[in-house]
Amino acid sequence: MLRKVDPKELDFNVFSAIGDQWMLITAGDKEQCNTMTASWGGLGVLWGSPMAIAYIRPQRYTKEFVDREEYFTLAFFSQEYRQQLSLCGTKSGRDVDKVAECGFTVATGAGGAPYFEEAEMVLVCRKRMAQRMNPSYIPEDVKEKWYQEGDYHTMYLGEIVEALIHQ
Repeated sequence: MLRKVDPKELDFNVFSAIGDQWMLITAGDKEQCNTMTASWGGLGVLWGSPMAIAYIRPQRYTKEFVDREEYFTLAFFSQEYRQQLSLCGTKSGRDVDKVAECGFTVATGAGGAPYFEEAEMVLVCRKRMAQRMNPSYIPEDVKEKWYQEGDYHTMYLGEIVEALIHQ
């Protein structure tokens, strides 16, 4: 069971949680949502509010959901869910019902944003801005390594309106 906490009470290493342990970005509603694994993102303060930054490539099915909805969630899991997170990063929701495949239980937070009860921590985010990365501002070595296909991410800023942690 997850309980609400003030985002300022969160005590975890964001670099490890996102970069090493991964997170799921989820949007939609309780009846129809899509999720994807991400290892790029960040947390901070902007415009006087706690914010999350998520990056999604244009071909990802989850992007359609995040673009359409006002809210999205970032969910963090214990190591026992590594296989499920791997599936969510390698399969498309266009082809597979990832929620069913992973055995996740959908719940909703603020704004009806879907998340999974199995998560250790969930950040419910109200989308405040979305902007496609501008290739002219990206260093050449980064483009060569990460953007050989020219599929530049869209950056989403989400105000963290609800933080939930496992009891």
